[in-house]
Amino acid sequence: MKKKLIIILGIVVSIILVLGVKFYMDEKKLNEEMIKVVYSDEAKKVFEERLVNLDPKAFTEEGIIHSYEIDEESIEHNPMGGIEVRLIINKDSEMYVSYTMSKYNGKLSGGGVVISKELAKQTGIGDGGK
Repeated sequence: MKKKLIIILGIVVSIILVLGVKFYMDEKKLNEEMIKVVYSDEAKKVFEERLVNLDPKAFTEEGIIHSYEIDEESIEHNPMGGIEVRLIINKDSEMYVSYTMSKYNGKLSGGGVVISKELAKQTGIGDGGK
Protein backbone atom coordinates (compact mmCIF):
# COMPACT_ATOMS: atom_id res chain seq x y z
CA MET A 1 0.00 0.00 0.00
CA LYS A 2 2.79 2.43 0.92
CA LYS A 3 4.66 1.63 -2.29
CA LYS A 4 1.52 2.28 -4.36
CA LEU A 5 1.01 5.67 -2.63
CA ILE A 6 4.64 6.69 -3.34
CA ILE A 7 4.26 5.73 -7.02
CA ILE A 8 0.99 7.70 -7.35
CA LEU A 9 2.55 10.68 -5.56
CA GLY A 10 5.57 10.50 -7.89
CA ILE A 11 3.29 10.46 -10.95
CA VAL A 12 1.28 13.45 -9.67
CA VAL A 13 4.45 15.44 -8.91
CA SER A 14 5.83 14.59 -12.37
CA ILE A 15 2.62 15.75 -14.07
CA ILE A 16 2.65 19.00 -12.09
CA LEU A 17 6.29 19.63 -13.06
CA VAL A 18 5.64 18.90 -16.74
CA LEU A 19 2.60 21.22 -16.79
CA GLY A 20 4.55 23.93 -14.95
CA VAL A 21 7.37 23.78 -17.49
CA LYS A 22 4.88 23.82 -20.36
CA PHE A 23 3.06 26.89 -18.99
CA TYR A 24 6.39 28.64 -18.38
CA MET A 25 7.56 27.94 -21.94
CA ASP A 26 4.22 29.08 -23.41
CA GLU A 27 4.41 32.32 -21.39
CA LYS A 28 8.03 32.88 -22.46
CA LYS A 29 7.11 32.32 -26.13
CA LEU A 30 4.15 34.74 -25.84
CA ASN A 31 6.40 37.39 -24.26
CA GLU A 32 8.99 37.00 -27.03
CA GLU A 33 6.28 37.34 -29.68
CA MET A 34 4.84 40.46 -28.02
CA ILE A 35 8.30 42.06 -27.84
CA LYS A 36 8.87 41.22 -31.51
CA VAL A 37 5.57 42.90 -32.47
CA VAL A 38 6.16 46.01 -30.33
CA TYR A 39 9.66 46.55 -31.78
CA SER A 40 8.56 45.89 -35.38
CA ASP A 41 8.63 48.48 -38.17
CA GLU A 42 4.86 48.20 -38.40
CA ALA A 43 4.50 49.14 -34.70
CA LYS A 44 6.99 52.00 -35.12
CA LYS A 45 4.83 53.41 -37.92
CA VAL A 46 1.68 53.12 -35.76
CA PHE A 47 3.41 54.77 -32.78
CA GLU A 48 4.71 57.67 -34.85
CA GLU A 49 1.36 58.24 -36.59
CA ARG A 50 -0.45 58.26 -33.24
CA LEU A 51 2.11 60.60 -31.68
CA VAL A 52 1.75 63.02 -34.60
CA ASN A 53 -2.04 62.91 -34.06
CA LEU A 54 -1.38 63.86 -30.44
CA ASP A 55 1.18 66.56 -31.32
CA PRO A 56 0.95 67.69 -34.97
CA LYS A 57 4.48 69.12 -34.74
CA ALA A 58 5.93 65.98 -33.16
CA PHE A 59 9.54 65.16 -34.05
CA THR A 60 10.24 68.77 -35.08
CA GLU A 61 11.84 71.64 -33.18
CA GLU A 62 8.43 73.28 -32.63
CA GLY A 63 6.80 70.13 -31.27
CA ILE A 64 6.37 68.92 -27.71
CA ILE A 65 7.25 65.32 -28.63
CA HIS A 66 10.83 65.00 -29.85
CA SER A 67 11.48 61.32 -29.17
CA TYR A 68 10.00 58.23 -27.61
CA GLU A 69 11.23 54.94 -26.28
CA ILE A 70 9.38 51.75 -25.51
CA ASP A 71 9.15 50.87 -21.83
CA GLU A 72 9.95 47.18 -22.19
CA GLU A 73 8.81 46.48 -18.62
CA SER A 74 5.31 47.69 -19.58
CA ILE A 75 4.79 45.18 -22.40
CA GLU A 76 2.09 42.72 -21.41
CA HIS A 77 -0.79 40.74 -22.81
CA ASN A 78 -4.17 42.44 -22.51
CA PRO A 79 -6.80 39.99 -21.21
CA MET A 80 -9.26 41.40 -23.77
CA GLY A 81 -6.76 40.75 -26.56
CA GLY A 82 -3.82 42.69 -27.87
CA ILE A 83 -0.67 44.00 -26.25
CA GLU A 84 -0.34 46.77 -23.68
CA VAL A 85 2.73 49.00 -24.16
CA ARG A 86 3.91 52.31 -22.73
CA LEU A 87 5.98 54.86 -24.65
CA ILE A 88 8.16 57.21 -22.62
CA ILE A 89 8.24 60.62 -24.29
CA ASN A 90 11.45 62.69 -24.44
CA LYS A 91 13.10 60.38 -21.85
CA ASP A 92 10.81 61.88 -19.18
CA SER A 93 9.01 59.22 -17.13
CA GLU A 94 6.29 61.77 -16.25
CA MET A 95 5.38 62.04 -19.94
CA TYR A 96 4.09 58.83 -21.43
CA VAL A 97 1.44 57.32 -23.66
CA SER A 98 0.14 53.79 -23.20
CA TYR A 99 -1.50 51.91 -26.06
CA THR A 100 -3.32 48.66 -26.54
CA MET A 101 -1.89 47.30 -29.79
CA SER A 102 -4.13 44.95 -31.76
CA LYS A 103 -4.36 43.42 -35.20
CA TYR A 104 -7.48 44.19 -37.24
CA ASN A 105 -7.84 42.62 -40.67
CA GLY A 106 -4.16 41.65 -40.53
CA LYS A 107 -3.04 45.23 -39.83
CA LEU A 108 -1.50 46.40 -36.55
CA SER A 109 -3.20 49.37 -34.91
CA GLY A 110 -3.09 51.30 -31.67
CA GLY A 111 -6.39 50.92 -29.86
CA GLY A 112 -7.10 52.31 -26.42
CA VAL A 113 -4.81 55.06 -25.20
CA VAL A 114 -3.82 56.50 -21.83
CA ILE A 115 -2.02 59.84 -21.83
CA SER A 116 -0.10 60.94 -18.74
CA LYS A 117 -1.23 64.08 -16.95
CA GLU A 118 2.02 65.90 -17.77
CA LEU A 119 1.89 65.07 -21.48
CA ALA A 120 -1.81 66.02 -21.65
CA LYS A 121 -1.00 69.35 -20.00
CA GLN A 122 1.87 70.12 -22.38
CA THR A 123 -0.04 69.13 -25.53
CA GLY A 124 -3.28 70.79 -24.42
CA ILE A 125 -5.27 67.54 -24.65
CA GLY A 126 -8.49 67.79 -22.66
CA ASP A 127 -8.02 69.73 -19.48
CA GLY A 128 -4.56 68.27 -18.82
CA GLY A 129 -5.79 66.55 -15.68
CA LYS A 130 -6.96 69.79 -13.99
